[in-house]
Amino acid sequence: MIKGLPPDRIPVVVAARVCGPFSVFLVFDDGVSKQVNLRCRLKGPVFKPFRSPEGFAKLRVDHECGTIVWSDQADIAPETLYLLPDERKGARQSSTRSRRKKPSKGSSSAA
Repeated sequence: MIKGLPPDRIPVVVAARVCGPFSVFLVFDDGVSKQVNLRCRLKGPVFKPFRSPEGFAKLRVDHECGTIVWSDQADIAPETLYLLPDERKGARQSSTRSRRKKPSKGSSSAA
C-alpha cells in the first residue's frame, strides 16, 4: 500500500481539462479534483511531441485506461497523477494573505 492512494483500488481519471501550458485540472472517480503541473513528467522520447504547449493541449482522457493520454503510447499512470500535489493550494494561501489589508487610521473619504 502506498501512502496517499486509496487502500483497495487504483484511482481512475474521469475528467481532465488543460488549464495552462503544462497544467491540467483532473477529476478522479472518488471525487478528488486537483490541478497539477506535468512539465517535469514529460520525459523520454515518447513525450517529445507533447513538450510544447500546443502538443500538451492534445491530451485526452482514455476511459478504458482510466488516465490521461496523448497518443497510443504516451500516458501517465493514474496513481502518479493522484499523488501529485495540487498546485492551487499554494496560490490560494498567498492570494488570501495579500487581500488582508487593514484600513489605515485617519483616512477619510470626505473631500
